[in-house]
Amino acid sequence: MSTRIAKIEPLTREAFAPFGDVIEASDAARHFPINGGTTERYHDLANIEVDAAGRAIVSIFRAQPRALPFAIAMLERHPLGSQAFMPLNRRPYLVAVAARGETFADADVRVFLARGDQGVNYAAGVWHHPLLALGEAGDFLVVDRAGPGANCDERGLAQPLTIPPLA
Repeated sequence: MSTRIAKIEPLTREAFAPFGDVIEASDAARHFPINGGTTERYHDLANIEVDAAGRAIVSIFRAQPRALPFAIAMLERHPLGSQAFMPLNRRPYLVAVAARGETFADADVRVFLARGDQGVNYAAGVWHHPLLALGEAGDFLVVDRAGPGANCDERGLAQPLTIPPLA
C-alpha cells in the first residue's frame, strides 16, 4: 500500500472555518480594554458546544512530540461536544481534520500548521487526529465535554497520509 503525502497549510480563520474556530488574540477578533485599561480582552473566541446531558470541563493535556515524517492512519470525533485546544508552551503544532459527518473520505483530510499563539476549537462531530506536538512535549489547555454517552468515535484511513518534514 502506497502512502499519500499531506499538503501542510497555514492555520487561518477562513481556512479552518468548516471545522471550527481558530483561537487567537488578533485584530480580527472582537477586543476591548478592561480592568481600567490594563488588560485587552479578546472576546468570545470559540463556540463551546456541549449537549444537554454534559458539562464543559477544563483540562491540561501533555502531548508527546511527533517526529516528521509521520503517517496518519486514523481520525477521531466527539459527536456530543466541541473540543478546544490552546497551547501553553507557545510552540507550533499540527492539526489534521476532516469535515463532520458519519464518515470521511481520505482525500478530505487537511493538515494545518498552527503557530504557538493559535488554538483550535473542533466543532462537535468534526474528525481530527489526536494532538500533534512538534519538537518536544507540549501542554495544551483543553475545554471539552464531560458526561454520559459515547463521545469518541474512531475511524481508520483506507490509506495512510504522511505528513512530511516541515520545509
